[in-house]
Amino acid sequence: MKFIEFGIGNRWFVRTETESADGTEFEEKGIVGPISFHSFYVRIWIGKTVVIVDTKEGLKTSKKKRNAFKLIVGVVSRSLVK
Repeated sequence: MKFIEFGIGNRWFVRTETESADGTEFEEKGIVGPISFHSFYVRIWIGKTVVIVDTKEGLKTSKKKRNAFKLIVGVVSRSLVK
C-alpha cells in the first residue's frame, strides 16, 4: 500500500509512504506513482490521541506513547503488483 499525505507534522509537507508485503516501510518526498486509488482519509493527532476518518474504514481512534501534533489529509493507493 502507498499513503500519499499532505499536511503538517510529517518530515515533509507532501510525502509518499510505501509499505511492502513483508511489513517494511519507507517514505519519499513528494508524490510517487503509480497511484491506484483505494480510499481518502484525514488524520488528526493531538497529544497522545490519534483520530482517523477514512472513506473505506470509517472512524478509528488510537493512543500513542509520544506527544505530537499532526493534521494530515491523505490518499491510500493499492499496490499494483499482484
